[in-house]
Amino acid sequence: MPSALQHELRQRRPFQSAAHEAVVGLMRTADLVRRRAAALVEPHGITLQQFNVLRILRGAAEDGLPTLEVAERMIEQTPGVTRLLDRLETKELVRRQRCPTDRRQHLCWITAKGLAVLEKIDPLTGRAHEDTLKGLRQKDRVAFIRLLDAIRAAHQ
Repeated sequence: MPSALQHELRQRRPFQSAAHEAVVGLMRTADLVRRRAAALVEPHGITLQQFNVLRILRGAAEDGLPTLEVAERMIEQTPGVTRLLDRLETKELVRRQRCPTDRRQHLCWITAKGLAVLEKIDPLTGRAHEDTLKGLRQKDRVAFIRLLDAIRAAHQ
């Protein structure tokens, strides 16, 4: 009997293993979630990665963050964080300056304009997240979080 994922992918042969099916299912689901999230932020003139940077910098508040720390905190790792920050700076959503104690580093801050963009998006994200996980009850969401944590922990 074909699984729901086999049916969705129109795959005729069974998966090689439960692990194979789980990874393909996770990737398919991650793509669905990513596309829904992108549709939420793109009308505001930013990409998902730019949205992630803005959220990171909002959390840093007045202290700002070094560029490399921004890169480390990204949900989706990207080698081009400097280019990402360049684009956000061009849009006047972030500002950067050399670190006074270490001239090799640049510190980054979110601007008032960047905060305004997040204020427009924030109310939408809560509803979108609830809608994305509407197929799971609260206790299943908690279990899902623990399972995802376990997968990431095994690879650190």
